[in-house]
Amino acid sequence: MDSGKNRSVLSDINVTPLVDVMLVLLIIFMVTAPMMKQGIDVDLPQAKGKSLPAEERFVIVMKSKGTLYLNNKKITMSRLVAKLRAVSKINPDVYLKADKRVSYGKVMELMAEIKEAGVEKLGMVTEPRMKIR
Repeated sequence: MDSGKNRSVLSDINVTPLVDVMLVLLIIFMVTAPMMKQGIDVDLPQAKGKSLPAEERFVIVMKSKGTLYLNNKKITMSRLVAKLRAVSKINPDVYLKADKRVSYGKVMELMAEIKEAGVEKLGMVTEPRMKIR
């Protein structure tokens, strides 16, 4: 007897392990995705406008208590002005993120210092306004 002729080819694929692995990966990505956001937590005001390009730029952040950051590094006002004076000839584009709870006067003082340092182009960063229909 030839036992090779009675064998048939098994063409079914068991997808249960594949589904298990995919569900585990989905859970891992769902848990880790919020942690991937980097930067300084600042509550920006909302306004209409277009998104900025993702190019390299200098970003100044003013938190609600007046703490200043330059590209995610804490900095004092005097050091900020000194750095901006040195950088203003290389890259004059600077963006300002000010917490909406910071007083208007403090933001204007910071903007005056930035302009005094030689920065000609200063952009204000806001959150996009949500439209409810």
